[in-house]
Amino acid sequence: MIRTTKPLLAALFLAAISTAQAQLTWDKTEAKLNPKPGDKEAVAHFTYENKGSTPVRIVAVKSSCGCTVPELKKREVAPGEKGELTATFTIGNRTGLQQKVVSVQTDHPEQPMTNLLLTANIGQSLAVQPSFVYWEAGEAPKPKQITVKPGPGVAVSKLQVTSSNPEFTTKVERAASGDFVIQVQPKDTAKQSATTLTIQPDFPQTFVASARVTGPAGAATR
Repeated sequence: MIRTTKPLLAALFLAAISTAQAQLTWDKTEAKLNPKPGDKEAVAHFTYENKGSTPVRIVAVKSSCGCTVPELKKREVAPGEKGELTATFTIGNRTGLQQKVVSVQTDHPEQPMTNLLLTANIGQSLAVQPSFVYWEAGEAPKPKQITVKPGPGVAVSKLQVTSSNPEFTTKVERAASGDFVIQVQPKDTAKQSATTLTIQPDFPQTFVASARVTGPAGAATR
């Protein structure tokens, strides 16, 4: 005769309770996005299902960055019910590989936290070369060039450049290659001065370059 020990019965009982509890299952925990140059934002979609037999509550949703905003339509998930979490990533001036984490906390005792990963590979929409030009003290104040090259698949019809210092003037020309050439010129090089150039294409993304006159030692920068 085989006797079932009390510890074994307790283990079986706990297993039965665990099986009956709610369980939120995600179709994926990582979303890979490839936004086009010039896009303002990228949106990741994560779907889930309660595969347990009791309701589950989503207690909190937090993002690792203020640039990523998660959104849920409801927090109470009935057994067998499906839902979706969206995470909207604001691109701004970011380029390259970006990774953001959205943490989802539930009242499930065995699965209280799930981390969802949003990966966005953002191509460079414009290349600014060089991003810095300068003149030495006493050098002839002739224009120097900054080339702005659109990235692959990026269409730019116009470019606006603003100088933070009126002592520097700018002029934008379009090259036959489709690139833009910014002519930067100081009024004189007798004193030290500097400017920040704000480069605005015809899509909502801003780029910067800088120019400087290196004046005599001890001179103040304007």
